[in-house]
Amino acid sequence: MPDKCVDLVVTSPPYNLKNSTGNGMKPCTTSGKWANAALQNGYSHYNDNMPIDKYNDWQHDCLMEMWRLLKDDGAIFYNHKWRVQAGLLQDRSEIVKDLPVRQIIIWRRKGGINFNPGYFLPTYEVIYLIAKHDFKLIPKANAYGDVWEFTQEMKNDHPAPFPVALIDRIISSTNAQIILDPFMGSGTTAVAAIKNNRQYIGIELSPDYCTMAENRIKGKVYAKKTETKQGEFEF
Repeated sequence: MPDKCVDLVVTSPPYNLKNSTGNGMKPCTTSGKWANAALQNGYSHYNDNMPIDKYNDWQHDCLMEMWRLLKDDGAIFYNHKWRVQAGLLQDRSEIVKDLPVRQIIIWRRKGGINFNPGYFLPTYEVIYLIAKHDFKLIPKANAYGDVWEFTQEMKNDHPAPFPVALIDRIISSTNAQIILDPFMGSGTTAVAAIKNNRQYIGIELSPDYCTMAENRIKGKVYAKKTETKQGEFEF
């Protein structure tokens, strides 16, 4: 892809959850707290288990590519999760190093699982706003503040989906016309882009999730799109 070809990047990569120092998520779990969690079987076509240094380098390289693709008034909204491993916080600073993080947005979500009595239950994820110099929100969008509460997506077969409402807030707060998600998953960024009459580019490794996203985009989304009395779209 050429330099400076997209207006906005909205994405959330795999969190490397199976690289764990404790008794967290492990493959083939059949009982216990993970028994009913969709992530117990991991991602399709990806094991989500890298040495932490390799994982950090990979994600940093991905961010640098996203940065290259951004126009001068663009921004990256990079959603990730902080973790405690071997008693220390992984705050993802090794991933976002050398990049101009303008703000950290807290996505507060309900529920969660904590196997460790040494710290409190995590109830939020973080969104790094990594912005180029000329990036600006549309008028009045800055009134939202930096703590957002959205319920996790429950009716989605992907093991770790975004809520559509979360991505809708990001996209609708900008004038971006071309939105990139290099970890497209089930296609939520595309759905939110369509809702806001924007164009999208999605990249996804798993053919299963590609099919899932294509079904949402081409079939279910278009077929079920209806205009409400408020002039908004339901999905």
